[in-house]
Amino acid sequence: MRRRRGPGRPCGPGGPSYPGAATSAAVEHGWGEPTKVDDFNGDTLTGWSPYDGPGHAGKGTRSPSAISVKDGVLTIDGDADGTTGGMAWSDSSQKYGRWEGRVRAPASDPSYNALLLLWPTAENFPVGGEIDFMEMTDHTRQKTNLFLHYGEDNSQVQGSVDIDATQWHNWAVEWTPKGVTAFVDGKQWWHTDDTSILPPGPMHLTIQLDWFPKGGGDVKPSEMQVDWVRQYALPGSEKGEGGSGSSGGNDEGLLDGLLHPHHRGRSGPRARLGDPRRERHLISGTPSPAPRWPPG
Repeated sequence: MRRRRGPGRPCGPGGPSYPGAATSAAVEHGWGEPTKVDDFNGDTLTGWSPYDGPGHAGKGTRSPSAISVKDGVLTIDGDADGTTGGMAWSDSSQKYGRWEGRVRAPASDPSYNALLLLWPTAENFPVGGEIDFMEMTDHTRQKTNLFLHYGEDNSQVQGSVDIDATQWHNWAVEWTPKGVTAFVDGKQWWHTDDTSILPPGPMHLTIQLDWFPKGGGDVKPSEMQVDWVRQYALPGSEKGEGGSGSSGGNDEGLLDGLLHPHHRGRSGPRARLGDPRRERHLISGTPSPAPRWPPG
């Protein structure tokens, strides 16, 4: 059953009162007023470019019909045949900034990953980079990953956090000229200050439920839900041109722990698994075990 939008929990006199505001990174770290907001009110999707085309690696289908809005919640469904959805906030492109979304995803079929990510508006992946700041590769939704892709050979750094993502949580990313930081429920859980791996140009938010067919056995229909998303500018943010957002969407991700080939039909390189800059479970640049949530 979908949750109806309530009044939210106020953050203090005159503070934001949208659902989960008190545990948002924006409130916790004083990000100020967002430059763009979608609370998914009403019953239609507006301001987004839904994907319409082949699914990940040409398998399955990304269809606007898999996306629905009801009772203040966006839902993306994935069916047993691999028909699923994704959508881009491509007219809100910027270089540097902050993005946050409130998401939950019930336990799913192993073939479905739920994502919030930043995608290069120039459509120049892998050189343009990619920041998957919430990728649920664990079908039980008890662990969530982050992947930052960079460079011509599509190298990547990554991290993971143990968390019950079947419940509502606020996922955020801050991208500055000095690094990338990921937050959940207002608390930092991942960071890199390696400026050599940062995206070179404007990016935009996308929401995706991606299909990675495993083969064998029936596929369980799956879904992800989004309560709201917000975007914030930094003083040094550079507004980008709006991307087309009308294609099948980005087609990069992980399958069984290995980077899938680049989309658009090319046999792109796989991640360099021995890359010394490859990071795992980073907190402020220091390798550590996957953090558990909530913190003790």
